[in-house]
Amino acid sequence: MRRERRPIVVVGGGVAGLVTALAAAPAPVRLLCRAHDGSGSASALAQGGIAAALDPHDSTAAHAGDTIEAGARHNDATAVQWLTGEAPGAIAWLQQQGVRFDRGVDGSLQLGREGGHGAARIVHAGGDATGAALVRALRARVQSSAHVQWRGGVDVDALLLRDGAVVGVRTRDERGRRQHMEAAAVVLATGGIGALFAHTSNPAGADGAGLALGLASGAASRDLEFMQFHPTALDVDGHCLPLITEALRGAGARLLDAAGQPLMRGLHPLGDLAPRDVVARRVWQMQREGGKVWLDATAVSGDWNLRFPTVLAACLAHGLDPRQVPLPVTPAAHFHMGGIATDLDGRSTLAGLHAVGEVACNGVHGANRLASNSLLEGVACGRRLGAALAIAAPVRSGPGSHRWAERGDGLPPAALAALRTLLWHAAGPVREASSLRDAWRACAAAADAGWQMRLAKSLLRAAALRRRSLGAHCRLDRG
Repeated sequence: MRRERRPIVVVGGGVAGLVTALAAAPAPVRLLCRAHDGSGSASALAQGGIAAALDPHDSTAAHAGDTIEAGARHNDATAVQWLTGEAPGAIAWLQQQGVRFDRGVDGSLQLGREGGHGAARIVHAGGDATGAALVRALRARVQSSAHVQWRGGVDVDALLLRDGAVVGVRTRDERGRRQHMEAAAVVLATGGIGALFAHTSNPAGADGAGLALGLASGAASRDLEFMQFHPTALDVDGHCLPLITEALRGAGARLLDAAGQPLMRGLHPLGDLAPRDVVARRVWQMQREGGKVWLDATAVSGDWNLRFPTVLAACLAHGLDPRQVPLPVTPAAHFHMGGIATDLDGRSTLAGLHAVGEVACNGVHGANRLASNSLLEGVACGRRLGAALAIAAPVRSGPGSHRWAERGDGLPPAALAALRTLLWHAAGPVREASSLRDAWRACAAAADAGWQMRLAKSLLRAAALRRRSLGAHCRLDRG
């Protein structure tokens, strides 16, 4: 009797996970998500769009150059050249999956411009709702694909290792019931760690759970210290803040200090469209000096309901009309450049374990991600990983010794809130030796040893060891 092939287990329902699952056809895939409908991913909140050199006057080489410049030349150049070269094809593939990108009156794709880009190359859908458009189309494709079995309402809390290879997962449902399933390969596509900071543009589920699981299994990490802070989240009360897309500045919005003067004048050749780390530190500096920072978008033309419906709705919900008044803005934890160390095929240092999207680090983003390269990474790397897994033989493992690599319990709410505040002050846009050291000691001495605390210690240690400023990692000292 022929033994049925074990499924590829993909953990995470954002763009990277959805694309990987689709691209793995015809191999059987089991897609596991915390939410029943796959909602709650950071992908769905992505506003700006996808970067791709499509204009006749643009080039993939120029896109690569901007990516490396924004990444403080800490990037893997080969990975960058591959990713930017894949971008036009990724846009074409997404259109085949049913994504309807915004077009001009002549039928051509509209191309916006964002910080760090030397040309207009941002393809968008639904104005500033690109991520939601991608997730909606890709989810529909996955749910109609016979090779994918979707399971929502489950959390993966352990990996099964046999003979040093990852061969399965353990899940826990909303009632606390656990189930073990074997896998031909396991893919972590669980997103970033922004929700571990006091202020973030990410959803609450972007808490680093997948990264913590990978580290608990013994997989190597890379560049954990590099956390990107978006300079323009709406400065209102709360943990998960509404994002004010960079595309607004590309459309003419301007950052102002408390006195109404241009915030970025004379600080960078690209002014308001300087790389995110530069702008975020400037906003942070002004706040530390006791002043508010404003984004004046009142001069932005066109129909906001078509161009920026997400921003408009979020602002109106807080009693602010961006068409009439400047908006208070603040930096917020946005994207983690570090993660589980992988190659471009998504392979980690553990046989059988793969990672893709924000939870992975293949070197493409360097020390600071270029705007709108994140969705591109999820699509391009997801397609590459899925295609590789479709033809790969299941990881070999004998009947020998096995162990469960468990993430462990999480922190109670009060302890988690305190950790978020600790990381915000010690590992925010500007860092120094004493605060990093004190924060690490506080984590080490904490009575609550939840997995979030262990992950925070790893990030703080990496930040302390990198004594010089680089990209999004800004040190006031070299302690």
